[in-house]
Amino acid sequence: MGMNKNTVLAWATFIMILMGILIIGLGIYRYDDVAGWGFGAVGVGFFAIAWVFNALKGRV
Repeated sequence: MGMNKNTVLAWATFIMILMGILIIGLGIYRYDDVAGWGFGAVGVGFFAIAWVFNALKGRV
């Protein structure tokens, strides 16, 4: 079973969404100070990169 470029991008998108949820969850539940805002911003950045990966499927 070989992985073509669309499968790799699909897995990358899935992992980025999962990590984004984890990082936002850390920011919400673990850190109550300014660090929570930073974790939230990084989590949203992970979602943006996952969106780009999803948009690239079939075009690369």
